[in-house]
Amino acid sequence: MADVKIVVKDNGPFLVTGPVTVTDAAGNTFDLKGKETFGLCRCGASANRPFCDGAHKTCGFQSAERAAC
Repeated sequence: MADVKIVVKDNGPFLVTGPVTVTDAAGNTFDLKGKETFGLCRCGASANRPFCDGAHKTCGFQSAERAAC
């Protein structure tokens, strides 16, 4: 798990990098098509959920979380 990185993008997706598996609530695995970097939708407007398709750019989604020190 040390090789996995998740970045919270301002006004955008969770950007995931590294060897991971994404499964749905029923335990089915999503086909990542060999990608080791992909975005997970946070805005809810993606037509390709749970993955980001860039819809956050036009739906007015705003979010800029910062880690507490």
